[in-house]
Amino acid sequence: MADASEETGERFYLGTIRRLFPSTGLGVVRSDSGREIPFAAAHVLIQGAAERFDDLREGMRVGFDVGWTSHGLRVTL
Repeated sequence: MADASEETGERFYLGTIRRLFPSTGLGVVRSDSGREIPFAAAHVLIQGAAERFDDLREGMRVGFDVGWTSHGLRVTL
């Protein structure tokens, strides 16, 4: 995930972290189009002001990419 305050251009989808579950390393991003997409810390590459998963906060704007897995749409690297 890239901090949305960085210049993302059209390289990423933009959204907001909707829910975080730090103890399990999971969360949900709500895209600007309204879709809620789960993510796992293992698949997150953090760039920008946040330096690690624990720095992420609900309500934070982020840039992200998505991919299809056997469990459906997921935030990917």
